[in-house]
Amino acid sequence: MRSRRRFLGLAGGLVLVGGALASSAGLSSVAAAPTIHIQPTAIRRLASTTQPLTEAQCVKDFTVPCYDPAQIQKAYDEGPLFSKGITGAGETIVIVDAFGSPTIQADLATFDSTFDLPAPPSFNIIQPAGRVHPWNPDNGAMVGWAGETTLDVEWSHTIAPGANILLVETPVSETEGTAGFPQIVEAENYVIDHHLGDVISQSFSATEQTFPTAQSLLKLRSAYVNASQNGVTVLAASGVSGAADVSNVAGTVYYTHPVTSWPDSDPLVTGVGGTQLSLDAAGNRTAPDQVWNDTYNKALNKSLFGSGAVAPDAGGGGKSVIFSRPKYQKSVANVVGLQRGVPDISMSGACSGLVNTYQSFTGQPAGWYVACGTSEATPMFAGIVALADQEAHHPLGLINPALYALSAAHAPGLVDVTQGNNTVGFKQGGVYYTVHGFDAGTGYDLASGVGTVDAALFVPELAAAAGS
Repeated sequence: MRSRRRFLGLAGGLVLVGGALASSAGLSSVAAAPTIHIQPTAIRRLASTTQPLTEAQCVKDFTVPCYDPAQIQKAYDEGPLFSKGITGAGETIVIVDAFGSPTIQADLATFDSTFDLPAPPSFNIIQPAGRVHPWNPDNGAMVGWAGETTLDVEWSHTIAPGANILLVETPVSETEGTAGFPQIVEAENYVIDHHLGDVISQSFSATEQTFPTAQSLLKLRSAYVNASQNGVTVLAASGVSGAADVSNVAGTVYYTHPVTSWPDSDPLVTGVGGTQLSLDAAGNRTAPDQVWNDTYNKALNKSLFGSGAVAPDAGGGGKSVIFSRPKYQKSVANVVGLQRGVPDISMSGACSGLVNTYQSFTGQPAGWYVACGTSEATPMFAGIVALADQEAHHPLGLINPALYALSAAHAPGLVDVTQGNNTVGFKQGGVYYTVHGFDAGTGYDLASGVGTVDAALFVPELAAAAGS
């Protein structure tokens, strides 16, 4: 999801596989937009310089609970998999972030030690698109991406503690479509061409309408085409602004009508949305999951951001204006119509159910931060895919056809999310706007996708369905 300035710290080629261009009307609406805005999609807040907060402390300080790895592992029913040795062993999760973090390996070690997690078998860092400039704690973009990197690495590792981690750092943050995305594409193609990983996690996105032309977006798809042809799964966060999304480089102005983002809207990418979990201290659910939407939680907004104003803090979702409905979404044509719909699936991302992370890079105080967003959900689901890769004994590649087939078959491992919506409100230019989004409901919807997962059941289901 995308970060906003009020937060302390910080969301290919022309070949089309599984999806076609949308109507010319949709393309013209894209062509009219002037800028591209891409940024990390994590929401973060310093909680403690000494130790992670307990759930009670989070409720006291932020009005909402925060969860630790054991609770999340329990919530997603990973115990039966771990007991069988399905931990992601032999698989590699690829995390792609601009700049990375200069302390991430040490920070993960602290995180693991605190929560009694094993170190990953290997944790490597590469910079295939060019050397990253030396760390500058006064560079806000670097600091923001370092926080994003921290969340991505620590929580993908939580879900698949036996998987290898490959952090791919790129040297440029996105600037008006001339830098940033091209370096990401180059880096991901390098990973795919050299067979360095099985699942790629991307916790960033840009509103489709901010690309100068549809053609400019399509030219950035080569890594996804490459991945689909080489059996690599690619994931992307669906955003943090609900049915709205930002329209300017500063991330301060929102569209006042429903929009969605790319690359999660790409037919060759699995878009990951956000849910709100309600857990007890042991990780057992006290209520069903619902769509993440903290827009109207004024007490939380005040505690996290210093302002109790209504603000668009919710999982992204909607219909693409670039891509038409891919074949695998034919079964949900009554929901998406003729357009590609996102998200495809959802995991924990709500700020009303924070998670703990640890960071020590300079530029922000070292210590424990609470975090949320689809930047949390996406690396978590990368961990799930790594488990399924291990179960299948091979990489699964594009999993979207399997997801929709499993949903149509009412597979027990897919847990339907039937509560909540991604409608958001905000004040802009002195005017209050409501951007009406989409409701969760039975089956697929544009707020939660096909739902969320019970990993013990879903992992073998996905391994069988995607491997067939």
